[in-house]
Amino acid sequence: MATSTKNLTFRLGGQLEINRLGYGAMQLTGTGVFGEVADRENAKKVLQAAVAAGVNFIDTAEAYGPKLNESLIADALHPYREDLVIATKGGFQRPGPNQWVPNGDPAFIRENIEGSLERLKVDTIDLWQLHRFDPKIPVEETLAPVAEAVQAGKIRYVGLSEVNIGQIEQAQKVLPIVSVQNLYNLGNRQWESVLDYTTEKGLAFIPWFPLASGPDTLAEKISKIAEKYNATTAQIALAWLLKRADNILLIPGTKSVQHLEENLAAGKIELTEEEFDQLSK
Repeated sequence: MATSTKNLTFRLGGQLEINRLGYGAMQLTGTGVFGEVADRENAKKVLQAAVAAGVNFIDTAEAYGPKLNESLIADALHPYREDLVIATKGGFQRPGPNQWVPNGDPAFIRENIEGSLERLKVDTIDLWQLHRFDPKIPVEETLAPVAEAVQAGKIRYVGLSEVNIGQIEQAQKVLPIVSVQNLYNLGNRQWESVLDYTTEKGLAFIPWFPLASGPDTLAEKISKIAEKYNATTAQIALAWLLKRADNILLIPGTKSVQHLEENLAAGKIELTEEEFDQLSK
């Protein structure tokens, strides 16, 4: 199903107006999303170029680095532009490169929140997301310090990552949820039902790994459409997501200013219903 009109902004929590083409900062770290980014000055330039180009939604996480990605964002962009929304996440331990261990211990979550506030140099985190449910700890316990932080004004809105509908509803019994960040792209639509649920409920849906342009079976179709718009296959993949649902917020990441500009230009591509349908099959 596609949206009939193209709206390039979305109100997060019904309040914060966000440009739907945002920026995901995960790549601005070392190999395996671990350690410091190789070229820090270039990384700062990419972040500054994103904001200068109109991006007002940046996604990061305590686990990126870990911790180093949040500090980099503050270093590059603080004091922040008034309309800039920075989303972060907590709930993953990082023993080493490419190692991700869910930790829903309330003390760890509390430490994540306080650390993110400090590193990002903010009094309030606009959007704090639980990176993963920890199968060893009831989510009600995990989210207790998050609810406390919301009450204290340290977190404005709360989101979830890589969850099913049942988990969203379970979390909503503890506190309001405004967004879901799941793997979703032209080639991987395993969370289609979750996307439809968020659309129906007015929650933001933030696909991670949005640039994947699909299986080889789509290659010919996507290249023909890309040729028509003088675009890259990645730009067509992003344009398809923008048309798929108005509540989708895109966070493509890159270490290159040129690639950043290419990604943002996807917002100018208006696929026809026929083209959308061809790619959706």
